[in-house]
Amino acid sequence: MEIQKNVALIIGAGDDTGSAIARAFAREGHHVCVVRRPARLDKLTALAESITAEGGSASPHGVDARDEDAMAALITEIETQIGPIDVAVFNIGANVKFNIADTTPRVFRKVWEMASFAGFLMAHNVAPHMAARGRGTMIFTGATASMRGAAGFSAFAAAKHSLRALAQSCARELGPKGIHVAHTIIDGAIDSNFIREIFPKVDEMREKSLILNPDHIAKNYVQLHHQPRDAWTFELDLRPYGEKW
Repeated sequence: MEIQKNVALIIGAGDDTGSAIARAFAREGHHVCVVRRPARLDKLTALAESITAEGGSASPHGVDARDEDAMAALITEIETQIGPIDVAVFNIGANVKFNIADTTPRVFRKVWEMASFAGFLMAHNVAPHMAARGRGTMIFTGATASMRGAAGFSAFAAAKHSLRALAQSCARELGPKGIHVAHTIIDGAIDSNFIREIFPKVDEMREKSLILNPDHIAKNYVQLHHQPRDAWTFELDLRPYGEKW
């Protein structure tokens, strides 16, 4: 593959928000490396092909983001065979709901691995390359649970709180090295396949702009990347105008 000038790495390129973020950076001229667990490689391939069909550049990578060796190998492959990572977005959700008595140790651990540990692996492997170049952007996708733990969401809230703390530490450490680290709080329902399955009034919510549009979330991620370094945002809240908070 021809070496690209700019690479956007999207960890958690799911069907909705992750795909929208990938498309947005592709439209900005980045080669987009979309990452999802190997079982979803077919969907990743379809996403990459659709981006290419629209005139962009993308490659699918079926990788378990919780796997230390696989993540290290992925970053090395991208940096040596595709191009320097200019933007790294961590967008794995892991939203589950269980009462505390029903939250098994296995569930708690898995949610933490998906929503926090995998974010650490991204930062751990990408930071040295960005620091050597003195530039780059890392964006970590948070949620309402990043700020408060709701009943039934102990595992998810613990993982998202952990991810926010990771992002804060990275921002303080890497900012002086020229790396913009941002954490977003997506405080509201996203117009996604998951939400459409559980919310009966999605069409009405969309019509009244009471549900987050993935493309609009993605536009904010691109804006974060383009911020001048004398006015960087660390934490960005995104919610519909009618959302109670």
